[in-house]
Amino acid sequence: MKDYSGRLKSETDAVNTIVAEYLPKPEGFQKKLIEAADYSVQVGGKRLRPMILLESYRLCGGSHEEICYPFMAALECIHSYSLVHDDLPAMDNDMYRRGNLTTHAKFGEDFGILAGDALLNFAFELILKAVSEAGNEEDRGRMSRAGRVIAEKSGIFGMAGGQSLDVELTGKPVSAQQLDFIFRLKTGALLEAAFAAGAILAGADDAVTETLQNAGLLVGMAFQIRDDILDVTGNEKTLGKPVLSDEKNDKTTYVTLYGLDKAQKDVEAYSDEAESRIRSCGDNDFLLWLVERLVSRNY
Repeated sequence: MKDYSGRLKSETDAVNTIVAEYLPKPEGFQKKLIEAADYSVQVGGKRLRPMILLESYRLCGGSHEEICYPFMAALECIHSYSLVHDDLPAMDNDMYRRGNLTTHAKFGEDFGILAGDALLNFAFELILKAVSEAGNEEDRGRMSRAGRVIAEKSGIFGMAGGQSLDVELTGKPVSAQQLDFIFRLKTGALLEAAFAAGAILAGADDAVTETLQNAGLLVGMAFQIRDDILDVTGNEKTLGKPVLSDEKNDKTTYVTLYGLDKAQKDVEAYSDEAESRIRSCGDNDFLLWLVERLVSRNY
């Protein structure tokens, strides 16, 4: 497969620009809150979810990409809020992420909590504003459906639900079924939303949307297993965050449950199946390369 490293940089820069344009400007009496929220989003990151949403839209033949922009920004706000809250002292208690101070380490625990709250709410402000300003009924319908998927995959029956079980079971024995639930919701759900929302906004039918949503779940599983592997085999300088944090927090991971060898094989199996499903929906070699790169990463 062609090396798309150069394109990845340009696409990441483009997504950064899009996301930055939607962020609130730090002003008024709530300036510190906005600064903390903006910092949480702009401090770095792979921009995986908004990029996948856009590439899914392109895969499905979407013709005016601007419709995706507020949804891309919203996904990044939701993802960033989840990381801000994950890093808090009551959760993983991490001081560094992406090689920078975490939000609570820089602004204080109180503003870490508030920044996460603000980002989650702001994401849906962006989506509802986009829906209300849609130029026609067809776009409005697609945008409403895409927003509903993002909401569902972010909440109790998605990412937040997965995080809740992860927190509840910290320091306790975790079964294979429970770990699968955590992976599918905590990591997989928002990736499902990215693939599905892009397809919906492009006008894909239900079968294609479901296929791509399932591909997102498989990517999420591979991504989280790889994350568990890197927590054991990676180094802090490359990852930009502490290693062995799962061990420090006494968490059961895919590696501790199944062993390193099976974990590595399952990453490959999940990613291969995801790529097969993506191929069945159309041609987008950059999206396939992106998936492969993400699940075989060393950072």
